[in-house]
Amino acid sequence: MTDTSPLTEIRQLYEQHGAGMYAGELVTQLEHALQAAHFAEQAGESPSLVAAALLHDVGHLTHSFDEDCAEQGIDDEHEATGAQWLHEAGFGPDVTEPIRLHVPAKRYLCAVDSAYFEQLSDASRLSLKLQGGPLDESGVERFRSNRFFEAAVRLRGFDEQAKQVDLKTPPLSHFMEIVAGVLS
Repeated sequence: MTDTSPLTEIRQLYEQHGAGMYAGELVTQLEHALQAAHFAEQAGESPSLVAAALLHDVGHLTHSFDEDCAEQGIDDEHEATGAQWLHEAGFGPDVTEPIRLHVPAKRYLCAVDSAYFEQLSDASRLSLKLQGGPLDESGVERFRSNRFFEAAVRLRGFDEQAKQVDLKTPPLSHFMEIVAGVLS
């Protein structure tokens, strides 16, 4: 983080990197973020989870890896770097923890629901492999014991839905008002 306000930095990240393609999908980073937030809002989620849905992949926008880093065999650990970046910006755990846990949520869902793996895109399957694959039994139990696990699973669902070409959503400014409201 710099001396610029977190809201300004978030807008700048989407202005600078939002047009980049979302790792092997047919939508951009910004389209993916807007769609995830839109689905969370439509589901009646809390403002914190709507903000988390918008910002869940901000870690992809803050690192220096290439867009195709997964294809190069690199796990960018975007969930951890994004959650840390947002924590340092002043966001609380209701926003940062579902973000930090959205990759473990994918690993959890693949472990407990064989149909979940089948609906993953090729890009998501590749990243799953780099992220350690489905959780083992002890990993499932540890994940379930986290107080944010249900929010992370719901966020994961919005993440998976948010890959639709030409889906109309509210603009970034709409969701930034929600983000501003949950910033500590």
